[in-house]
Amino acid sequence: MRKPPSTHHRAPRRTLRVEAQVIRERDFRLVADRIVDLSPGGALVMPADPVLTGERLLVSFKLLHSLYYVATEALATRVLHGRRPGEHTRGFALGFDRITGLDRWMLEHALRSLPPAPPRYRRGRRESAPLLYRLVGESATPLGLDA
Repeated sequence: MRKPPSTHHRAPRRTLRVEAQVIRERDFRLVADRIVDLSPGGALVMPADPVLTGERLLVSFKLLHSLYYVATEALATRVLHGRRPGEHTRGFALGFDRITGLDRWMLEHALRSLPPAPPRYRRGRRESAPLLYRLVGESATPLGLDA
């Protein structure tokens, strides 16, 4: 059963590569070292050691083009095992749990200059290229398919 659409607007995800330290709270072990997708509410980290959904983590990373570091607590909200199409390595999604107002503001400000992340592969998602060619017109042809 599908959930009704939420009226709460989420900030768009941004694709980037940022060095980070993601540490498991229960044994203080480093479980991930790179953020590949970031928003003010969470992040996607890869590659990663196995973690459980709901596990508490400590996250620290430096903002792009800045000397400011964000350090916060997070929860593992989704675990990627690298088995689906488009997934090449193990990773997990984080939901920032106790981010301060200043850290959130600095993060939002730093992410404004980056373009939104493209949608991830999902079975059943429509292919957008044919629609794009119809909207642009017949003069547009895909790269490499000119007759």
